[in-house]
Amino acid sequence: MRGPLFYSKILLFGEYGIIKDSKGLSIPYNFYKGALKIDPHHTVANHKSNESLKRFTTYLEQLQKEKPNLVRFYLDALKADVEKGLYFDSSIPQGYGVGSSGALVAAIYDKYASEKITVLENLTREKLLQLKGIFAEMESFFHGKSSGLDPLNSYLSLPILINSQDNIEPAGIPSQTENSKGAVFLLDSGVTGETAPMVHIFMENMKQEGFRNMLKDQFVKHTDACVEDFLQGDVKSLFGNIKQLSKVVLDNFKPMIPKQFHKLWKKGIETNAYYLKLCGSGGGGYMLGFTEDIDKARAALKDYKLEVVYSF
Repeated sequence: MRGPLFYSKILLFGEYGIIKDSKGLSIPYNFYKGALKIDPHHTVANHKSNESLKRFTTYLEQLQKEKPNLVRFYLDALKADVEKGLYFDSSIPQGYGVGSSGALVAAIYDKYASEKITVLENLTREKLLQLKGIFAEMESFFHGKSSGLDPLNSYLSLPILINSQDNIEPAGIPSQTENSKGAVFLLDSGVTGETAPMVHIFMENMKQEGFRNMLKDQFVKHTDACVEDFLQGDVKSLFGNIKQLSKVVLDNFKPMIPKQFHKLWKKGIETNAYYLKLCGSGGGGYMLGFTEDIDKARAALKDYKLEVVYSF
């Protein structure tokens, strides 16, 4: 058996801000993907994933007991498949901010949820929010607290515009252009990031009034402007706002940026060759880069691995 493919995602804008109702924009990223498979031989390589699915199944059983109106699963089928050697065959790197647990959650919901909301239905805002709520509860198993956006993105494979926590919609993003110089790219930090500790640091910081004000007056303001600019294709304004956002993150989110990248981050702002921002919760994994001239950015970052994810 092999299930359908579910893709990774990239949150272009909104990391941390969406916890405090900033706008956000998330796009599917088809380079990485995963699918459910059964390995009857229980080979060592797939054993870890299978063990994790065993624990996840117990968690979903509990979830169904506690919130029967939220979601129901074909638990007998899921348990039987886990016994047979069900695992998630994925190329999505874990702890890299591109939604590895999100794709898994989407795959399990797709195969084992009863009365599931399908992608083919007329997706009203109510249905999107219902799905997001289900996915948030399911993904909490992996992260402690989840917004449900990663699995939603993976499940729908559409760009999603987050207007606020209870207002989300599929978004039309400007189509990519050939031979263009502007690009969004991923920069590999070479270290894995853990979501939970980063979110904990953020929540601790939120107890300080100064940090809360910075978030509202600077971080959320520039994030919202970036989303608007991107959707409208206003590149000139977009880069002005990304530069500001990059500065705010460097000044206020230091623990989320791996130490060895502080200088590189600053260099981008000073030279305007590229601007870096967090991809997901940070602490490692990928960083997201924006540049108006990809050749210039490549030259400036020649010692690093860049993956272009969007051109404009």
